[in-house]
Amino acid sequence: MCEGTDFTGVSSAFEFDFNAEVASNLGCPILMLVNGSNKTPEGIVDAIHLSIDAFTQKGCTIAAVIINRVGKHEADAVHKAISEGISINTPVFILPEVPALGRPTVADIARELGAEVLQGEAEELHRPVYDFKVAAMNIPHFLDFITEGDLIITPGDRSDVILGSLATFVSDTFPTIAGLMLTGGFKSEPPVRRLMEGFKQTSMVPIISVPTDTFTSAMNAGGVRAVLQPGDERKIAAALGVFETHVDLAQLEARIDVVRSTRVTPIMFEYELIERAKSVRRHIVLPEGEEPRILRAAEILVRRDVADITLLGNPEQIRQTAGSLGLDLEGVSIIHPATSAHREALAKMYYELRRHKGISKEMAWDTATDVSYFGTLMVKAGLADGMVSGAVHTTGDTIRPAFQIIRIRPEVSLVSSVFLMCLPDRVIVYGDCAVNPNPDAGQLADIAVSSAGTAKMFNIEPRIAMCSYSTGTSGTGQDVEKVREATRIVKSRFPELKIEGPIQYDAAVDAGVARTKLPDSEVAGQATVFIFPDLNTGNNLYKAVQRSSGAVAIGPILQGLNHPVNDLSRGCTVTDIVNTVAITVIQGLRKK
Repeated sequence: MCEGTDFTGVSSAFEFDFNAEVASNLGCPILMLVNGSNKTPEGIVDAIHLSIDAFTQKGCTIAAVIINRVGKHEADAVHKAISEGISINTPVFILPEVPALGRPTVADIARELGAEVLQGEAEELHRPVYDFKVAAMNIPHFLDFITEGDLIITPGDRSDVILGSLATFVSDTFPTIAGLMLTGGFKSEPPVRRLMEGFKQTSMVPIISVPTDTFTSAMNAGGVRAVLQPGDERKIAAALGVFETHVDLAQLEARIDVVRSTRVTPIMFEYELIERAKSVRRHIVLPEGEEPRILRAAEILVRRDVADITLLGNPEQIRQTAGSLGLDLEGVSIIHPATSAHREALAKMYYELRRHKGISKEMAWDTATDVSYFGTLMVKAGLADGMVSGAVHTTGDTIRPAFQIIRIRPEVSLVSSVFLMCLPDRVIVYGDCAVNPNPDAGQLADIAVSSAGTAKMFNIEPRIAMCSYSTGTSGTGQDVEKVREATRIVKSRFPELKIEGPIQYDAAVDAGVARTKLPDSEVAGQATVFIFPDLNTGNNLYKAVQRSSGAVAIGPILQGLNHPVNDLSRGCTVTDIVNTVAITVIQGLRKK
């Protein structure tokens, strides 16, 4: 894909001609973008006609037309004007105006003005700025003018305005500001800074400082354009959401000759994960609802329409944290286990499942308030299709309730895990790198079969390498014999699976080595699923590959449970959470 210039240069006509010439010489069909902001429906139709005529004269082919930034109340009128005024056989899509996308963020303003960031992490700096307020009045008068998403511009020596603006951030009776911009190069006096540092909740309010005077600073800030920056996950999710909702991708794809590469990059794989999850739409419960990373991921998941999300925790605390982070959780369900209407039924279910272990009704009633158990019971009861946890809980906290309540599928002997290793040009499967310390031959065979099933689930053709320090019949020893026996078990139970073992890692991945060591193997040199003999080998190897090659490791993905439950690393990122939820949605297809 070739992206044209952004028409912010001296001559828009020159840029238009340049873009058309590039498209014509490369033979690229054009996805034409028409700005619908502040245009009448008739004006939009005229703009489409003029643009199509201009591109056609340059010898270009129009694949489709997108009209951007149309007011949500004007979409029907625009549709009608297009149907009556355009007779060309070209798809036309209309994207509604999304206010947050049209406004700069505090980070945009800080970058363009060369401001010094005095306070605020990267996520807080991505707050959209809906308006600017220059604070020249005394606090009692100024407070009446504050609106949602304001960037307060004030001299850095106005301590009263600074403290008053910060106070609105923790007040339920005032709108949430986007941040503060201090002008004149002044910074708060030490006692004021010490007082500000004590306001724990206001530490997330972005504060930037510029050396220019207040009037100049306000004029400069007002001229900053809104852009999509890498790392601004909220804006990216909103942009993707509105595009994917209003553009018929199948129709657009049919207009373009697409040559699909056999390469699968990490970005391509993550995109496919999200698209597959969106196509089946499942309900996922996230027990750690008060964790900021979980809240950020929940907003992205809902904005991109990936899954229905339920958060567990104190609703007041969740909403307060979300508000302080500037998040919009509309469409996200929030349940407090202690006060939930489901608590009694879920406690009864837990009692029936665990009474043989000495669990009393009172103990079950108390256990049902634990978010990990409550979430797992929701999955068991069919109130959710899967659960993702582990951002703040240990692996044991996540999988112990799953063992007790959801339990192991009858056709496997144990729960195991895999990592999807996204290399620069392909995706491979590593198992088991997170759960079983020292599986025996039968368990290793089960891990291999489960991992092959997981690979198929994610469109990876399973060619299983049972890894060892020996290849074929060249070596002996207890560890090698365990791998050899596990390979035999798999072949006897599932003769259709392509499997090789024992095999060394180099023979499994390198075609040259494979021709020397196992020339007749269907797996050697082209393995996609790697099964390691023990947890020590698997865990160390996946981390070595991840850190040394820059591969993206997605997981651990648990396999073998009756319903999908997945564990996060406590160091997980928001992207990790989003990907794991998408994976859990796809795993839920097996049960459906």
